[in-house]
Amino acid sequence: MKKLLAAILASFVMMTLPVFAGGAKEPEPVQKNTFSWVEDGGVAGLPGVNPLKVSGNIITAGSSTVYPLSERMAERFKQEGYSGVITIDSIGSGAGFERFTVAGETDIANASRAIKAKEIEAAKQIGRNPIEFRVGTDALAVVVSNRNTFAKNLTKDELAKLFSTASTWSEINPAWPKEKIQRFIPGTDSGTFDYFSEEVFKNNPQPMLSAQNLQLSEDDNILVQGIKGSPYAVGFFGYAYYAENADSLTILSINGVEASKANVDNGTYPLARPLYIYSDEQIMRTKPQVAAFIDFYLSYVNEEVIGVGYFPANEDELEKGRQAWLKAMNGTY
Repeated sequence: MKKLLAAILASFVMMTLPVFAGGAKEPEPVQKNTFSWVEDGGVAGLPGVNPLKVSGNIITAGSSTVYPLSERMAERFKQEGYSGVITIDSIGSGAGFERFTVAGETDIANASRAIKAKEIEAAKQIGRNPIEFRVGTDALAVVVSNRNTFAKNLTKDELAKLFSTASTWSEINPAWPKEKIQRFIPGTDSGTFDYFSEEVFKNNPQPMLSAQNLQLSEDDNILVQGIKGSPYAVGFFGYAYYAENADSLTILSINGVEASKANVDNGTYPLARPLYIYSDEQIMRTKPQVAAFIDFYLSYVNEEVIGVGYFPANEDELEKGRQAWLKAMNGTY
């Protein structure tokens, strides 16, 4: 650990020196002494973080699903002494990647899907190389109002019909009411929308977008309110939003499998997906507050993720992220 700390601090010293490119002096925009937060006593091979010694603001944007987890981690970071400002915008994974890879406005992108090849290429055009950090697992929740007393389980085929061609609930199951289906789904910039489209409609969202009585929103809280309002409404979003509203919503089993930690862990729940944050080596090395927050996030996320309403990532996936952090800070990513 001491060798690691020395390497990181040495790396910081090198970054504060002038950089020569083509004979021109190009100083790196690095604040002095901002790696003073590095200390012994880290978690799982990462250096320890003293939030009291972290300065500078952090800008993040992206997935509404990852939003409550990042918000929880930011709250803990502040509670333990960080005095800067962490901006977390909930705008959908796609919009978050655009701000990170095209506009270059953010330090971290929150995502409920993996970054696409075209987004990586866009990032390279502005000198960024996205680094992936797995932070948890979500069980996508298909929900109805708790005033719905008839729907308990759906097959994936029924799920596809429910969110596309069926007009009434009785078209899904003759025993169900002949009442119009009211649909509430995430907007097309959402990683949740992309994931559902991939898993249920084989990457062709058009049947879902052509459905009757459809409302889309990037704000999952709007979807929650819409579904609560009618016994004939249905929608889907990240598990955390169901957990937060479990007193007024009912989650449906898919193919007879309930969304639970055990079923997510053993891979039997059909709508489980990874959650990520992304950053970049140069951002982390020139904005040490970003490196500190990601270190803190990876170190303590498993203590917070279940309380937020999600499930821990596989340990091997978490370790990949830790190793990526170490490589980025040593300039070897």
